[in-house]
Amino acid sequence: MFYLSEIEHKLRLPPHLLNLPLNEAIKGELEGLFVDKVIANLGLIISIYDIRSIDDGFIYPSEGASTYTVKFRLVVFRPFVGEVITAKLKESKAEGLRLSLGFFDDIYVPAPLLPDPSRSEPDPENKNQVRWIWKFDELDYPIDGVDEIRFQVHNVSYPSMPLEQDKDSNPFAPMVIKGSLDADGLGPISWWI
Repeated sequence: MFYLSEIEHKLRLPPHLLNLPLNEAIKGELEGLFVDKVIANLGLIISIYDIRSIDDGFIYPSEGASTYTVKFRLVVFRPFVGEVITAKLKESKAEGLRLSLGFFDDIYVPAPLLPDPSRSEPDPENKNQVRWIWKFDELDYPIDGVDEIRFQVHNVSYPSMPLEQDKDSNPFAPMVIKGSLDADGLGPISWWI
């Protein structure tokens, strides 16, 4: 789920930061550039783990800032296909579920990947949503958001940014996880205790 990735980056350090210790100033600039951002095919950057090396320190003509070549390691969130993760229910619609890890909310479980047989019915507590129910041995098991939900990663995608977006559409998500609840041990934790 979490990885260390090493990156090399040319970093322009503004002159007002030169009064700080070099490592501290560079780490602050790197955090502003990378933390809480998604790098395609790498994942969501959680934090700067460490700085491996700082080279150069050139000041280019007509610029007051120095430029450094920095090698550093990042803590990256990138789940692998087949991994089982626990999340909270964020939204339940006719198309499926949307789950959240707290720091990442773009996890979708489409209706065909819910336990079979499942059905949806209007949610009595929230008229804009539905409640999914799995029927097993003549008993109904609801997915109601009370418990944490175990899901299995089906795939991780990095969609390209759209040129235009409808007003009614969801905000663009640079990383999307598609999950599945259609296996033993998956779904709300209370189903299996």
